[in-house]
Amino acid sequence: MQKMAELLGLRDAWGGGTSGAPALAGCCLADNRLNLDVYPDGCRRFLQLFKEQRGEVVQVEFLRLSSNDLLLGTTLGSLPHLKHLKSLVLKGGHARDEFGSFQHGSLTSLPSDFGNLRCLTHLDLSFNRLFTLPSCILNLPNLRVLLVSHNSLVTLPEDFGCLSKLTFFSAMKNQLKDLPQSIGKLSMLQNLDLSENALELLPEEVGNLHDCTELDLSGNRLSSIPDSLANLKSLRRLHLHSNLLVTVPASLANLPNLSRLDLQNNCLRAIPAEIQASPFVRLRGNPLGETEPFLQADESSARRLRRLSLASGEDSFTVTSEGCKVVLACGIHFYFPPGAASDPLRIYFRSLAPDPQWVKLRHHDVLLSRVLELQPHGVQFQQEVQIWMPYVSPQTPHQHEVVIRTFSGQRWSDLRTRVEQKRKSKKCEAQCSVLHFSWFLVVSRLVQNECEVPAEGTLLFSSVDPNIKVMFPPGVTKEPRSVKLQVLPVSAEEIEEITANAGCRASPLLYLSQDSLVDFLKPVRIQLPLPPGVTGLNLDRSRLHLLHGDLEGQTWNDITSEVVLEFTHLYAVFEVTHFSWYWLWYTTKTYIGGIAKKVYERLRLYQVNFIALQRKKDPEQVLLQCVPKHKVDPVLKKLQDRYRGPEPSDMVEMFEGEQFFAAFERGISIDMDRPDCVDGRLSFIFYSHLKNMKEIYVTSPVDRKGQAVKGQVSFYRGAVPDSIPEDASRRRKGPDSLWLATLPIKLPQLKPRWDENPGPLYGFSFPPLNLGNAETGYLTQANLLSIARRVGADWQSIGLNLGLSYQQIERIGYNNREDLNKQILDMLFSWAQQNSEDPDCVSKLITAMKESGRQDIADEVEAIIELGRQKYSESIRRVGLERESSTEDSAIA
Repeated sequence: MQKMAELLGLRDAWGGGTSGAPALAGCCLADNRLNLDVYPDGCRRFLQLFKEQRGEVVQVEFLRLSSNDLLLGTTLGSLPHLKHLKSLVLKGGHARDEFGSFQHGSLTSLPSDFGNLRCLTHLDLSFNRLFTLPSCILNLPNLRVLLVSHNSLVTLPEDFGCLSKLTFFSAMKNQLKDLPQSIGKLSMLQNLDLSENALELLPEEVGNLHDCTELDLSGNRLSSIPDSLANLKSLRRLHLHSNLLVTVPASLANLPNLSRLDLQNNCLRAIPAEIQASPFVRLRGNPLGETEPFLQADESSARRLRRLSLASGEDSFTVTSEGCKVVLACGIHFYFPPGAASDPLRIYFRSLAPDPQWVKLRHHDVLLSRVLELQPHGVQFQQEVQIWMPYVSPQTPHQHEVVIRTFSGQRWSDLRTRVEQKRKSKKCEAQCSVLHFSWFLVVSRLVQNECEVPAEGTLLFSSVDPNIKVMFPPGVTKEPRSVKLQVLPVSAEEIEEITANAGCRASPLLYLSQDSLVDFLKPVRIQLPLPPGVTGLNLDRSRLHLLHGDLEGQTWNDITSEVVLEFTHLYAVFEVTHFSWYWLWYTTKTYIGGIAKKVYERLRLYQVNFIALQRKKDPEQVLLQCVPKHKVDPVLKKLQDRYRGPEPSDMVEMFEGEQFFAAFERGISIDMDRPDCVDGRLSFIFYSHLKNMKEIYVTSPVDRKGQAVKGQVSFYRGAVPDSIPEDASRRRKGPDSLWLATLPIKLPQLKPRWDENPGPLYGFSFPPLNLGNAETGYLTQANLLSIARRVGADWQSIGLNLGLSYQQIERIGYNNREDLNKQILDMLFSWAQQNSEDPDCVSKLITAMKESGRQDIADEVEAIIELGRQKYSESIRRVGLERESSTEDSAIA
């Protein structure tokens, strides 16, 4: 085996002892384990090993490969030779598409001699393209765990029940429409996950799964369930939410071990009293004989529809032909009118952070929301579905308007949008109607006026500045074409500030576009107001320049000599045959294009400040934020109770959607494993109306022996948009050419950490602790030590809010007098040992921290619990071998 490790250049990756656990996550062959799943060329490496060290490879018991690998087909032919193989993972999902979604693997079948793997007990084929379950799997007599989730299975083999030793089976997110009767023969099955399929009926034989402890049938099309489910005496959890159930058997309430029955988001109108009275039943999202009217444009025809209110952890719901109203936890809501979907349809949703690589904002656009993705993409509804999206109210002048923008997979386009502002809550919502689903976001854009130009001509005004007109004469076009007009007013003060020239003036900037590539047949007449302070009486025509900008706004050309300019007392009038951007300037400069370019770029910039604040009670927790200049004072005022820090940075200019980084320097470091950490720097993307904020823990990478550390955080530009001229990005010379600002950070003098050095534990002996439960996440001894070092002088009030008596607090203080660390440890672990059996103790700890004014510690505990909850959810989908298995098998799990 060592030769194979050397072949891969992994001598240091060897694991010792009998566990044989890989010491390197990427590619490791140690004892009898081979892991190549994260390498893009993992199959190539396996084939190389199989060719050169075949005698040792065939002894492998644990193998993981990515089914996104191009050499997977060749590799499959070698797998049946691994007679000792116990666990095989051939998962897809290791690659993502341009929108961040997991890409399914290429696996569609398995070789016929795959059934020769008589020792195989664990098989994971998730995230692939299986339309049928390979028949060779039924020849695996010892198979105990089978995962085929995220495939395209329509049915299971009739003799599926011959897998008699199966204990865990997951086929979630497939297209199963029915189940074979033989499924009742899986007498050892303990966990069955068939969620998010298309099941309409269940066979009565499901009631024969007497050892089943968890059954997940959520997200299907079940209108009823068999009475035989009442025979599952071992059942602890039954998930039936998001189906079409009208009623359920009353006998379910008699299951002796049932601790959770989830019936949310069904069509239940009549529920047996025994079930309604059970404390473990969840019923939200059902009509239950009561429905709410949903107001439409025509209220007289409004029908009473069922209402679905989804919790924060849910990501899908079912729509039927009856229609419904859906409210997401984030405030987004939908209206599906009756008949919008002819068949029951499962809708999936998620909220995405905007990525400037594919969320392309136009000039002067402002992003007001995150990106909402709705699947399935492109599904065609019979009637328009209405969407309401909350957004941040823009602090922009009247020349801007709010629209919902949608992505077709190739380009973004604006939807007809209606804006509502609730009087009581002052919340803003944008509403649109669509016939298909894709990606949606809310933006603020320059007000757009448009019209259809017929052959007989027409007239188009600007609603922002009615003095701006576009006149289309008869015969201007043969076929009707659509024309759009936008106006950007520019004040004289802005022009003077940017150009430092009081003699420069400019009219509003006019954007004109059309949906045709053909020039107009006759000249189109345009009227623009003269620049401020200029009239037809005092006009010096030698100082007047008409500028033409290209579609990207990168260059401005003086076309004064190419057109015929007419003047009235207030206006300039000229004629053109094609559309672009037009700008009228009044200045003594001969060449005006460079000045106009500089002014235009500055109009798109946001003046911002950077702030870096440290928690008053925990200086190692640092909050970083990029704030538009008008928001700096309100933000600092809001945060001053919990944070302290230096003055905000000097003013910096940034563009909407621009990337920047924060780097800690001079003895301060951060966790490099963070997903937003790039080359040791935190990555940000600036959007003026979204929170450009992150809160992280910083440390000193070297032993500072309790001494204070005076470090700093510097901000650097990232990838500047291609359309930005170099002079606008304020580049500097040398290695810090992208430098923006630097702010000081100070880690004060601290006592040695007791969770790093066993000495300062002062003789305390703490037994292992697991506070809470698996579903909500545990708090371990290490977590408590981390919490303890942040408590400080508040330990007494925290102890009282945790439920310790005054006598206990006084005794702890007396026994550990003159040593604050001992007092904190004694208080926290005394409480933990007293409450280790209480499943609700973690929430009590969070409440106690909040009541003691320590929101920072409460936030930390909630973050730990959320991470534990995510790991628990993942473990449901990624189950290993049984606990009773051998040492090697347990390591596989």
